[in-house]
Amino acid sequence: MSTSAPHRTIGLTTISRTVAALAVGVVHTVERAVVGPDRVRTASGNAWAAICADRARADQRAELDRLIAELTAARARARQPVG
Repeated sequence: MSTSAPHRTIGLTTISRTVAALAVGVVHTVERAVVGPDRVRTASGNAWAAICADRARADQRAELDRLIAELTAARARARQPVG
């Protein structure tokens, strides 16, 4: 009777996960070192940036709509006969 345990092998996915985890750790450390611990990106920070970008786009769209309405009104006034 053999008492040797089966050999445990390391698969390609295990290595890939390990490399990915190490890469994330390195990127996080470098980011913290470069921008400082107070400016590290977070999920809530990313969400707030997206909200601000959406609001800015909505403001630009509203301004463009206002300008188009003004131009349309000016064109309509210019086409009216004088008299």
